[in-house]
Amino acid sequence: MSKSFEKYQKRRLRSSYVSVVISIALVLFLLGLIGLLLLQTKNISDYFKEQAAVTLYIKNEVNKETIAKLQAEIDKQAFTKSSKFTSKEEAAEIYKKENGEDFMAFLGYNPLQNSIDLYPVAEYVTPEKMLEIENIYKNNPLISEVSYDKSLIDLLTKNVRKISIIIFIFSALATMVVIVLINSAIRLSVYSKRFTIKTMQMVGATKRFIRKPFIWNSLKLGFFGALLALAGLATVIYYFNEHFPQFGLFDDKLQIGLLFGSVFLIGILISWLSTFFAMQRFLNLRTDELYY
Repeated sequence: MSKSFEKYQKRRLRSSYVSVVISIALVLFLLGLIGLLLLQTKNISDYFKEQAAVTLYIKNEVNKETIAKLQAEIDKQAFTKSSKFTSKEEAAEIYKKENGEDFMAFLGYNPLQNSIDLYPVAEYVTPEKMLEIENIYKNNPLISEVSYDKSLIDLLTKNVRKISIIIFIFSALATMVVIVLINSAIRLSVYSKRFTIKTMQMVGATKRFIRKPFIWNSLKLGFFGALLALAGLATVIYYFNEHFPQFGLFDDKLQIGLLFGSVFLIGILISWLSTFFAMQRFLNLRTDELYY
């Protein structure tokens, strides 16, 4: 009978440990995702900003050799991420595919112009900077017109700022929730052994002696929970990098390493602190207070 009860207690203890490890892993995984989102906010916003183009329409009399030299000069500018030349013939084909109409057959000539799409680096995609770029090229004798979507630039600038603030606030709140959840899981684990703690204390064991195995055990639970969380986080990062390589999740390996290290240390630190303070509480309780 005693052996059966002992086996039952061991199974119950293992089940409790597994529950704590899974709880820690889940909340640390959530924290890792939030941290990743926070770190990648700039990369994601930069990616969308750098899709905005300034289109430079070239005068018809300008030959292709001169256009090539102009494009080479554009590529050397500090504000240029990349550029793309589109001939008037290519523009006509694009228009035909998009609209299903051959306007050249109707007009008898091609009214479109050669153009260069200038894609600025993200730092220059603001209303003020884009206006500076426009002013540089609108007076160029080779260019007939400079065009870009001003309303889109305004919208991007305003929304990126708002989204960055929202993500930062959400990350701070989520971090607090993660700390509370891990603390609760550890406290419940200690609470289930409150009578054992008090028994050890009644037979003369010191507080430090009683705390030591509990803290060591919680550190192990935090360690395994953190490992599970990091494995899940690595899987998610790998998946997104495979399907959305344009965001360059692996471009800054130091940043990813710091994220992983932070998640791991947070798991260990919270486990240690939660156990320490929970132990302090139960060690200071009177015997009659253990039932409440």
